[in-house]
Parts: sequence; structure tokens; C-alpha cells
Amino acid sequence: MAGLGLARAVRSRDAECPITLITADSGDDYAKPLLSSAFAKRQTPDALVMRDAVGVAEALRAQVRIHTPVEAIDTLNRRLRIGAEQLPYDQLVLATGAAPWQPFAIDSLLRDRVFQINDLDDYRRFRATLDRHPGQQARIAIIGAGLVGCEFANDLHSGGHRIALIAPEATPLPRLLPPPLGQALAEAFDGAGIRGYFERSVAALGDNDGEVVITLDDGDRLEADLVLIATGLQPRTALAEAAGLAVSPAGILTDRYLATSEANIHALGDVACVDGLNAPGNGLSAMYVQPLQASAKALAATLTGTPTPVRYGAWPVMVKTPLLPVAALPPRQTPARWRIEGEAGDFSAFAEDETGRLLGFALTGRCVRRKVELARAAPPLLG
Repeated sequence: MAGLGLARAVRSRDAECPITLITADSGDDYAKPLLSSAFAKRQTPDALVMRDAVGVAEALRAQVRIHTPVEAIDTLNRRLRIGAEQLPYDQLVLATGAAPWQPFAIDSLLRDRVFQINDLDDYRRFRATLDRHPGQQARIAIIGAGLVGCEFANDLHSGGHRIALIAPEATPLPRLLPPPLGQALAEAFDGAGIRGYFERSVAALGDNDGEVVITLDDGDRLEADLVLIATGLQPRTALAEAAGLAVSPAGILTDRYLATSEANIHALGDVACVDGLNAPGNGLSAMYVQPLQASAKALAATLTGTPTPVRYGAWPVMVKTPLLPVAALPPRQTPARWRIEGEAGDFSAFAEDETGRLLGFALTGRCVRRKVELARAAPPLLG
């Protein structure tokens, strides 16, 4: 999303600038947030595609190279190494995103039943396997109760499947919601039939005649047809680090202009740690698209001759859990307290500093209608 968004923004400002997009995946143009709501909207993977790679190339008048991993960056000579090819660049933008974190090794016998979904190609493989259960409920265990895990739990449940949600935390969405609101979401899930296994970790995955056997750390055992691992993301920084760029566990380090430590190289999206702020590290997954859009717009201006610092506004995260609607603006700093109002699933929680100043908020149920009002009163993520 970040790379394509930048290419569109650059092309809108400069009709002639040569653009080459290089991607390790299929190069389809699609909205990544829709992956976790496709069942509710009755959409197939192909229905999510707005343009294929050929359409992207034509629309942007750009070269698009798909299924093409870049092996190395030669910063001295400004070249990319792709196999035996040396591809020169004037300006290089790294929008390599973040990869799913895998908390344990997966036995080869389970590879076709254990999934992580981070792009449309992943989702196609998952749906192809799931479609082998036509007309019947599949038992799906989801490991991880963050934004991705909760959204897929709700969506797959709406598709008629039996869901078990496993997480080491006491309540869902621990990076977005204080415990009372997380408990409200857990209760809404439970009331719908989504079984929650909270404060539990997976000790082992095994095979039992085609079923996946999940052994929890307390000795409990579950059986599932498929397992979806949603345990968080890690910025893909290996390529940048090997080239000598400054990186941290939060991503490639950039300034407010998205410039890295190396001349003529910028970074944006989930791989970038912008002035100390990284979206995945603040509970805002790749599904939090506003920072990507703001970054693409600012960087396009910079690359076409108008240096422009990026600014992130106070944008609430809307979590796609119709069983209990959730909106949240995570505070950038640890709040002194959470002040909570409401009952029966309709909660407003205010993250405040010692003086009572609003730093962020979390809303559930009917209280999500306050998101715009509260966002106006909250400080920007990156002002």
C-alpha cells in the first residue's frame, strides 16, 4: 500500500519521472484492510483486486517487476543487485513493510494447515484451503488477539466457521484497549460463540490424522482444521541493515522527511521508524492506512522538488469487529491513568496525563460515535 500510494502521488505531481516498482509478490493493487472483512462482505480474493500488475503499470506509466526479490543495495554506486543484474537508481524508496512474527517452528507436516496472512497472496492460499470445507464449518484456531487476530476472528465467525482465539494476554486488543474494554470485547465474542483462551500460550502444534492438535501451556488440548497465527509484525529491515542504513527493532530510522541515514534513500510505511514513531510498535498495524497516505503525499512532494516533512494527525483506529465496534487512538506516551465511563459494552476510556490532559482514547459499542469529537481534542501522533 505504501509503495503504490507513493507511486500514485509522485505521478500526480510529475507526469514524466521514470518510476520502477519492484515487489516480491504478485503486484496486485488492493486494499490490505479488506483482507480481514472479506467474508462479511462475501468477497473472494480476486474480488479484492482493483488492478493487476499490468493494470498498475499502465495506470502509472511505470515499470512493475513482480516476484522479484532484491538481494542487495550498493549505496556507493547507487545500484540494486537482483541476481546477476545491477539496476541503477537515482532515488531509492524502501517500502518493504513488516513481516509476521512466527513465535515457534512449524513442522513440515502442518505447513498446509497453519497460515500467516500478510498480503493477498497469503490470503489466496488460506482461502483456497478453507474452500475445501464447502458447506461445513471449519474449526479455526487463531493465535493472537491483537487487531489482526480479532478482526479475522469476527470475520471468519461471520462466515460460519467455529473460532477459537488464543492469546497470552488477559483480554483482546491489549495495545489498543484498557482491560475493562478488552473484557467487553471478550464477552461479546464469547456470546457469539467464539471461544477465548486468554492468558494461555501455545506449547506445541501437532498432527493427528489430518487434524491440528494445539497443546496449551496449561496442558489443555484443542483440535482444529486450520490455524491462523496473528502474533504481530516485525519491520523488514534486513535489506537496509545489510546496506549499512541505520535501523532499530522499530524499523529503518528516518527523519520527518522520511530520509534514511544514507543519501538518496528514503523509507515509508511499516518498515519506517519516523522520528521515533513506528506504527506496528504503537499498536497500529499495517491496516492503519492514514500514516501511509500522509507519508506518501509528503514524500512525493519531497522527491519532486518540494521538501515536505510528514505529519500524522490524531487518527483513530477503527477495528472491524461488528460483534462489538471498537475505535481507539493509542497514546504515544504511557498515560498516568485511564478514566473509564460507561457500562454494558458501551465504554469510553480516556488516557490522561497527570494534569488531566487527553493523550488518547478507546471506545466500544455505541460510544464509537464520539471518535471524531475526541480526535479533535487529542494531540497528533506526529505534529
